[in-house]
Amino acid sequence: MEGFTPWPEEFAARYQAEGYWSDRLLGDVLSGGDPERTALVAGEERLTYAELDRRAGRTAAGFARLGIRRGDRVVVQLPNTASFVVVFLALVRIGAAPVLALPAHRGSEIGYLCELSEARAYVIPDTHGGFDYRDLARSLAVEHVVVDGDAQEFRALADLDTGAETDMSDERPDPADVGVFLLSGGTTGLPKLIPRTHRDYVYNLEASAEVCGFTSETVYLVVLPVAHNFALACPGVLGVFAKGGTVVLAPSGAPDEAFPLIERERATVCAVVPPIALLWLEAASWSREDLSSLELLQVGGAKFAAERAAQVPGVLGCAVQQVLGMAEGLLNFTRLDDPRELVDTTQGRPLSPADEILVVDSGDVEVAPGEVGELLTRGPYTLRGYYRAPEHNARSFTPDGFYRSGDLVRVLPSGHLVVEGRVKDQINRGGDKISAEELENHLLAHPAVHDAAVVGMPDPVMGERTCAFLIVRDQAPTLREVKQFLKERGVAGYKWPDRVELVDAFPRTPVGKVSKKELAAGLR
Repeated sequence: MEGFTPWPEEFAARYQAEGYWSDRLLGDVLSGGDPERTALVAGEERLTYAELDRRAGRTAAGFARLGIRRGDRVVVQLPNTASFVVVFLALVRIGAAPVLALPAHRGSEIGYLCELSEARAYVIPDTHGGFDYRDLARSLAVEHVVVDGDAQEFRALADLDTGAETDMSDERPDPADVGVFLLSGGTTGLPKLIPRTHRDYVYNLEASAEVCGFTSETVYLVVLPVAHNFALACPGVLGVFAKGGTVVLAPSGAPDEAFPLIERERATVCAVVPPIALLWLEAASWSREDLSSLELLQVGGAKFAAERAAQVPGVLGCAVQQVLGMAEGLLNFTRLDDPRELVDTTQGRPLSPADEILVVDSGDVEVAPGEVGELLTRGPYTLRGYYRAPEHNARSFTPDGFYRSGDLVRVLPSGHLVVEGRVKDQINRGGDKISAEELENHLLAHPAVHDAAVVGMPDPVMGERTCAFLIVRDQAPTLREVKQFLKERGVAGYKWPDRVELVDAFPRTPVGKVSKKELAAGLR
């Protein structure tokens, strides 16, 4: 695929020879499940493995009838519904690569993703969360718009499932093909596309499922957006399917929605970001639901404070697992048999024996053991380049193929990593990664804004919130006006600033750059 950076041949040969890569495909993850066992619960829908397999097969045939073929890209923007799972499985079976957008994305992000990926189709709900996605679709130049629900002038997803399957053996992808595109957190403008091949992503999900102890008895509650790497394949939905367990989709992580599902479905595992974990710790004191089935709470997306991690077993009655991962590849998990101190105070150790880790200073020189530096990595499931981003790849990868994560870490003698901050100009708002540069560029388009600098401010619940420092012309816009302006520009709501500060000038570094460190220090 043009724009995709493959692993060098010597690495590819080694990963195959050592058993990290196989010829299994993402579309085959259901094959190990008992046909009569419940595979998926979503609202009132309950699908067995056999039913989900047939529905995915019929929908795959429907996409093929539209002309969607191996190598085509399809932007998928669906919430936590059975339709997301069906569409994902259908597309990967015929070799089309889903580009997984989040429900919160709006015109700014979706238009860019459709253009960059050259998407042939765009799959959406009719409405969700009070937003009409059909209005967004009307602003795009995409060949096919497929709508889950009332399609109006577009094509209904239900119409793709005609009840007939066709032989599509000729459409099966090669294991080395790109199977899915994930989105980067974004530090330099709009998100970049992360190409994940069938080989590397299958290893990602299967190895994660082993480390996390998933079995056919696992009942996995999904409260994060299912399109997110953490919820999809770390081990996530796909890891559960690979082990023959049951996936339960929840609309959100709100206790009044998640707790009843834990009780009703006897959920055993859930993955959350720290703000949800903190909310659950508080809600457990007044909740009347029976949470006793819960065995493991995975917490990732941002650093989880040791004091809070230590509270989980006593309050929620389950083990906690800290996860440091990235859609670009590398995953770190605390192990189920790790001492409690390591579980509470670290963000885990690498998933794979083939993961290579370097911790370096600003000159790319390895720091002494235990010292803080930037985390660099390469391995059998870490990308070698963003899709169609040569200039960014020159900055994000070393000449010998190590990915620059932007995370500042130190490594303990046990191999466990402790996150100490980051290098990149990025705000981690409860697990949602916000590019300061992207938001600044939108703010600079406001007629009253002369200059803008966006920084993260510490927050006990979200980890960080977003503060926009503005130098304005004449009448200063209020925070409400700034949010409305960004909404009209099609910027996802989680990127809007939580606070606006007006200043006459920005502090500068000795070389004349805006000193965001000084701005942030003032907030603290």
